[in-house]
Amino acid sequence: MTMENSVLAIDAGNTSIKVGHFQKDHLIEVKRFLHSELDQFFSFIEHFINTPSILSSVVSNQLTAEIISRTNANLVNADTPTPVTIEYETQNTLGIDRLCNAVAIVSRLDSEFGVVIDIGTCIKFDLITKEGLYKGGSISPGIDLRYKALNDYTGKLPKLSNKSNTNLVGGTTASSIQSGVINGINAEINGLMDMYSMQFESLTFFMTGGDASCFDILSKNDIFADENLTLIGLFEIYKYNA
Repeated sequence: MTMENSVLAIDAGNTSIKVGHFQKDHLIEVKRFLHSELDQFFSFIEHFINTPSILSSVVSNQLTAEIISRTNANLVNADTPTPVTIEYETQNTLGIDRLCNAVAIVSRLDSEFGVVIDIGTCIKFDLITKEGLYKGGSISPGIDLRYKALNDYTGKLPKLSNKSNTNLVGGTTASSIQSGVINGINAEINGLMDMYSMQFESLTFFMTGGDASCFDILSKNDIFADENLTLIGLFEIYKYNA
């Protein structure tokens, strides 16, 4: 396999590490590794030791440093030049994954505004204008965090992991928890989309994230779905700084 014109984009997230291999401006391969699969991750990136790499990381400083040492990747941070203008009061605390998602959709916007809905460890809404102004958005707990909180902060509620659609009315404690979490998130997302649509008339929605497929929102709304938005945004930032 030739590495000519290759770039590796690495998104080290709270739940997993995704690696995107770009060649001649095309994403040709994506690999996902859970944090319990770090050995496999490091074995995989050994094949790209001389490939230019860019990294977005929300994991520990120790793991971030190890990834950089093994890939010589450029770490994206608040000071990294990007093709968007950040209108966010606490720029230093802005999650790089949110910034990458915004960068990924700017060139795709025909409407005046775009909103990225990222459904993963957290559920994030991010608003950006066609001119490339990142405005901000919202953050709330994702599926696993809600299940964990119900178990951690109560004496008897079990910790669940089921992410499938469920009935509105739960007939057991477990199904009631599942209904509250899954149907609650569904209502939250649809409600926020309605609020954005009311406030911003010329608007396009984009959806991404590992848990996006758990919801039927895509079948009911005109939304562009791309599970690799963060990797694409990373690659755009790499090109912008190359």
